Amino acid sequence: MSKGKNKLEKFAEFDAFPNTLDYSHETRGRWHEIFGNSNPIVVEFACGKGEYSIGLARMNANINYIGVDIKGNRLWKGAKIALEDGIENVRFLRIEIDKAPEYFAPNEVSEAWITFPDPQPHKRPKRLISGRFLNIYRQIMPSTAKMNIKTDSDLFYQTALEQITLDQLICEANIDDVYNMSPVPEFLKIRTFYESIWLAEGKKIKYVRFQIGNAKSDESKRLELPVDMPFPPLTQTA
Repeated sequence: MSKGKNKLEKFAEFDAFPNTLDYSHETRGRWHEIFGNSNPIVVEFACGKGEYSIGLARMNANINYIGVDIKGNRLWKGAKIALEDGIENVRFLRIEIDKAPEYFAPNEVSEAWITFPDPQPHKRPKRLISGRFLNIYRQIMPSTAKMNIKTDSDLFYQTALEQITLDQLICEANIDDVYNMSPVPEFLKIRTFYESIWLAEGKKIKYVRFQIGNAKSDESKRLELPVDMPFPPLTQTA
């Protein structure tokens, strides 16, 4: 595929791909029908080119993955790779994340990932792990569903720990340097384009996993100091 392919061409191809959907599709409560099976559904929010969704889908054929992003030209890349490689347990959905409850029914999503998002340094409510967004995710996930965060950003990592503390959530894993682990779990070895850049710059990659819970986050609450949370052992794989 030509590197010179422009956004309009990618949008047209994206719309025609059999593994892509957008705001025009009625998907709420229909994801098992769309995949043609009753396997668990895992969503990657702000998936970009879908590298992590594809990597996880390759590892777990019995799980359905959905990469969600608003940028169709980015999603085009992941959808194209999935089609070329015959990866049938992944789909790509082009919507705004705060509209997710319109496209997923309550408890339809069993697990979620957020990988290397924009940390929004000056706009806490826009951080994808803020209380505002946790309240959105809770509308489509059961309280015991796992949320996985992988980031190079100290700010985003700290915000995740703050929300876990504020909402009294169950933290299952808190790793401040993924590649200092021995061994590194296979599901954390998946590297996105941006992760490779951050690693080359010497940044540490952080990983947090917690249960989403059912308590409504109060966005007026803040923690004034960095959270020093104990590191639970990483005993389960995603």
